[in-house]
Amino acid sequence: MGKSIKSLTIRGFKSIKKLDEFHLNQLNILIGANGAGKSNFVSYFKLLSELVEKRLQSWTSEQGEADRIISFGVKETKQIESSIRFADNGYDFVITPTVDGGFVFEKEQLYFDGPLFGITRPNLGTGHKESKLKEEVKAGNSKKVALHCFNAISKWKVYHFHDTTDTAAVKRKGSLHDNDYLRSDASNLAAFLYKLKKQHSEIYELICKNIRLAIPFFDDFVLKPQILSTEEELINLVWKQKDSDYPLWPSQLSDGSIRFICLVTVLLQPDPPATIIIDEPELGLHPFAITLLGALLRSASTRMQVIVSTQSVPLLNEFTIEDLIVVERDNGNSIFKRLNEDDFSSWLENYSVGELWEKNILGGRPSK
Repeated sequence: MGKSIKSLTIRGFKSIKKLDEFHLNQLNILIGANGAGKSNFVSYFKLLSELVEKRLQSWTSEQGEADRIISFGVKETKQIESSIRFADNGYDFVITPTVDGGFVFEKEQLYFDGPLFGITRPNLGTGHKESKLKEEVKAGNSKKVALHCFNAISKWKVYHFHDTTDTAAVKRKGSLHDNDYLRSDASNLAAFLYKLKKQHSEIYELICKNIRLAIPFFDDFVLKPQILSTEEELINLVWKQKDSDYPLWPSQLSDGSIRFICLVTVLLQPDPPATIIIDEPELGLHPFAITLLGALLRSASTRMQVIVSTQSVPLLNEFTIEDLIVVERDNGNSIFKRLNEDDFSSWLENYSVGELWEKNILGGRPSK
């Protein structure tokens, strides 16, 4: 199993004013009312992904400048701090807003405590606008430590499949060679499935089998590359129904069906990221598909760390109380807490986990 996250500290990011050394399990299900901070927790991982890939300033601009990212604006919060621990590694950073609406690093530091290097804390300096982690991988005394950190963090993936409109990338033709990994919006889904069919046929068949459980009329994909005059090969997510050889376009699948196909592919991929983060995967799914999704998430957590944000009662019924992270707002701050299943043993004799959340027994529901 890859380098999943042991603990996480976040201070000053959106509604997460203070979250110190919060432990993450292999399976983490975030629940909470609208606006509690679940999406901000997911957004933190988007920040982290852009940061280590040297795209912090462009991501900040897309969000509407630093004042909208830092907790309650720059007049109240001076900086964003974070500390991540995974395997024997760690990555710490502090970024502060600049007058032009971006961020600058006040601290960027690596951490390693293991037999390979002993205890070491390479400091990557201050005053830079983009992370130096990627540069440090290529050169410097901390090269090996940086490589361990970068390889872990860069492979944590946030998946978001909400866009299933006719212009969504997952429904359009894409380059066949774009298949090294499944992109966060599944824009290269056809190319990725084509690669699995050629190189991991048993996984490809398992994906199709699970799709058929939720979409009974689905038979198989028709993945045929098209060669352009430029010799570039394109591919589209064409499919066919049972008892028919007529090729159908991805637009002839429902939005929920497209999302379920994306989710099944993510959770069954043969070489998964160490950690995956999915925001509201139940969107548009039939209750039976949600039940299947719960089983897939549980199974996936034995091969990768899974972090999911949800508001689905049927999906919660597939998990235990100790899988949950309850998110609530207190004076505008997002508060994250875990529950002890023993505290709810009497309730669980008569109610499911989802019903307990629906009844506001677990917390994480709107309050007066």
